[in-house]
Amino acid sequence: MGLNDKISNSTEKGFGSAKEEAGKLLGDSQLEQEGRADQVSAEAKQAGEKMKDAAAEVGGNIKNAARKLKDGFKK
Repeated sequence: MGLNDKISNSTEKGFGSAKEEAGKLLGDSQLEQEGRADQVSAEAKQAGEKMKDAAAEVGGNIKNAARKLKDGFKK
């Protein structure tokens, strides 16, 4: 996950938490729900970024394993 994505997702989650708390304090259920939705959205984006990172790592591991296997046959 890129640094900009991490910052953006963390900021979105933080603002969502602030909105939720403000909604609770003000008795504004719509603001509270918007805050929760913002947090869920940020968490989903973070999960997607982590999946992309994991897939890239697996791809790199497969390439390395294939290269080692190929080098083994050359000997």
